[in-house]
Amino acid sequence: MKIEVRRAQLSERLIVRNLMELYQHDFSELDGTDLDDHGQYGYYDLDCFWINPAWSAYVIKVDDKWAGFALTNDEVHTPGSTCAIMEFFLVRKYRGRGVGRMAAREIMAQCPARWEVRVIHENRVAQDFWTSLLKTAWPTSYQRTIVKNEEWHGPIFSVDTRPATLVGEL
Repeated sequence: MKIEVRRAQLSERLIVRNLMELYQHDFSELDGTDLDDHGQYGYYDLDCFWINPAWSAYVIKVDDKWAGFALTNDEVHTPGSTCAIMEFFLVRKYRGRGVGRMAAREIMAQCPARWEVRVIHENRVAQDFWTSLLKTAWPTSYQRTIVKNEEWHGPIFSVDTRPATLVGEL
């Protein structure tokens, strides 16, 4: 199985949008979102992920087939964090096969930082995924915090993926 994880090109914006519809379909089971008048869930403008230099869209392919996406930005909620994975999705066919673990690790490795991932309380599968991945990949810097404030209510996973020599120098 050949797994490819890379920043999405602007020409792939429609692909990310289409994958976002699948993601929101899965997510509607947790948040109760309904389709709009056009039969879509919709998502606020994705262009910011190609315009803002601190925001990125990633695509995930398996054997040259579209398998998922991730959206990252610098809107963090925990002190010391600098980057966030704000959306992360794999089509069902590729779940449970190590694709998500490899993709998340690759994204965090491409941009060493103090990362955070917010997961809604109702999404136990995602909580289990991030706990397992981060505890295994970065056991000494993994943290899980429950936040209850105006901006966020639920668990936030954080991990420092910078090389240890850099972490100690800061």
